[in-house]
Amino acid sequence: MKNRWKNQVFAVCLAGALAAASLSACGSTSTTATTENTVSVEETTAEKEVENTTRTYLTKEDITVNETYESTNDSEHAIEVDGEEATYANIGVTKTGDSDQGDEADFYGDNSAIFSTNGATTTITDSLIETDGTHANAVFSYGEGTVVTIANSVIETNGNCSGGLMTTGGGTMNAENLTILTSGNSSAAIRSDRGGGTVNVTEGYYKTSGTGSPVIYSTADITVSDAYLESTASQAVVVEGQNSVTLNNCEVVGDNNTKNSDHSETYQAVMIYQSMSGDADDGTAAFSMTGGSLENMNGDVFFVTNTQATITLDGVAIANNDTDGVFLRAEAAGWGSEGSNGGQLNLTAKNQTIAGNILVDEVSKLNLYLTDNSSYSGAINPDGAAGEVYVELSDGTTWTLTEDSYITALTCDAGSIQLNGHTLYVNGVAYTEGSASEGSAVEFSQSSGGGMGDGMPGGEMPSGEMPSGEKPSGEKPSGAMQNAPGGDGSEPPAKPGE
Repeated sequence: MKNRWKNQVFAVCLAGALAAASLSACGSTSTTATTENTVSVEETTAEKEVENTTRTYLTKEDITVNETYESTNDSEHAIEVDGEEATYANIGVTKTGDSDQGDEADFYGDNSAIFSTNGATTTITDSLIETDGTHANAVFSYGEGTVVTIANSVIETNGNCSGGLMTTGGGTMNAENLTILTSGNSSAAIRSDRGGGTVNVTEGYYKTSGTGSPVIYSTADITVSDAYLESTASQAVVVEGQNSVTLNNCEVVGDNNTKNSDHSETYQAVMIYQSMSGDADDGTAAFSMTGGSLENMNGDVFFVTNTQATITLDGVAIANNDTDGVFLRAEAAGWGSEGSNGGQLNLTAKNQTIAGNILVDEVSKLNLYLTDNSSYSGAINPDGAAGEVYVELSDGTTWTLTEDSYITALTCDAGSIQLNGHTLYVNGVAYTEGSASEGSAVEFSQSSGGGMGDGMPGGEMPSGEMPSGEKPSGEKPSGAMQNAPGGDGSEPPAKPGE
C-alpha cells in the first residue's frame, strides 16, 4: 500500500482494506459508478508548523482513484449501504445536489455522499470524497449497529450544513489518518446530531473555515487521538447536552471570530452547552483532554452555559493569544430559562499549568480541583462575589493571584496560595496567606430550564470519568420538534454550529 505520510511509516490493518479488485458489495447501491485508469488530483499539501518542525498530512494528490461514484441529484446518495457489508478502496466519490429537508439530512442522512444504515458495516480506504451542495454530508453512519470504518482518505465539503463525518441515531464511526476540510457554514469536520452514537478518530488533519463550523460538534461520545484540529471562524470544539469529547495528544487551534446567532456575545475555543433544541439529552456534558496543546486565538478558552458539565485537563499546553479573554467563563446566555440557565461545572486539572481569569456569574457554579503539582495564575470573579465557587488545591498545587478574588469555599494546604499583593475573599472573609483551609464543594441544583443534573457530594474530587448512561435509541421522532431553533434550514441560528 502506498505510504500516505511524508517521511513517516504508517500502517493500517483493516479487514478487507487492501482489496483493490471488485468494489461493489451485496446490499449496497451506488449512482454512476465507473472504472477508470489511475487518476491523481493535485492540491497543495496541508502543513502546520509546530515547534520548528513541519507535519505533513494526507492530501488529494496522495489518493489513487481506480473507480468513481457520482450523484448530482437532490436528496440522493452516491453510495448507500443498507443492512449489509461493503468494502471500498481507491474510490473517488463526488456529490452535488441539495436537500431542502434539513432534519432528514441532519438526522437521517438524506443527500449524504456515502450513507450507511440498518446495521450496515462499511469499510472505506484510500479514497477521495467531495461534496458541493447544501446538507451534503460526506460520510454518514445512522442507527444502532451501523459501523463505518474509514482510513487513509481525504474528504472535502463546500456547501452549508455539510459535515465531513456524520454520526446519528446511535451509529458508530471509526476513522484513521484522514484529512477533512470543510468550508461551508454549520459544517463541522467531525459531526453528530440527534440520537448521537460513538465516534473514534485517530491521527490526521481536520480543518474548518465556515461560520458555525467547529472542528468537532458533539451530540455523541467522540474520542480523537493524535490529530491536528483547527477552526478558522468557529469554536474548535462544541459539546451539547449529555455527550462527550475526549482528546488525547491532539493539537487544537480555535479562532472563533464569527457568530451565527445572537445568543451569546463572547467567543471561545471550547463551548459546552444545552441548546434545548431536542437534539441532545439533558445531563452532564464532558470534555476531557490529555496531553497535546490547546491554542485559542480570540476570546475565552472555555465557555459553559445552560448545562452541567465536567472538564478534565491533564498535562495540556494551553495558550490564550487574546489578552482580553479569560480562561473560563461559566454564565447564562441565550439558551434555556432565564435565572436557571447558567453553567454548573466540575473542573479537574492534573499536572496542569493554567493562566487567566475565571468568571462565574450569579446563576452559575464551579468546583475547581487542582492537583498533581498543577499551578494556576489568575483571579476568580475579580469584580466581586457572584456565583458559588469552591477551590481545592492538593498535591503540591499552587494558586498565584493576579487580582482580588471572590470564592465561596476553599480547601488548601498552608503555602498553596500566593496572594501576590491581592486579597482572596472566602465567603466574604479575607484569607490569611500561609494558612491551611478546609471547605466543601458546591452542590449542583436540578433545573428545568438548563438540563442540570444532581450535584456531587460536598468536598469530593471527581474522577474525571465520562458520564455513564444509555445512549438514545436514535429512532425517528414523531411530530414537530419541541423548542426547536428558528431559521431557514441553511444555518441554524440558535446553535453555535452543527
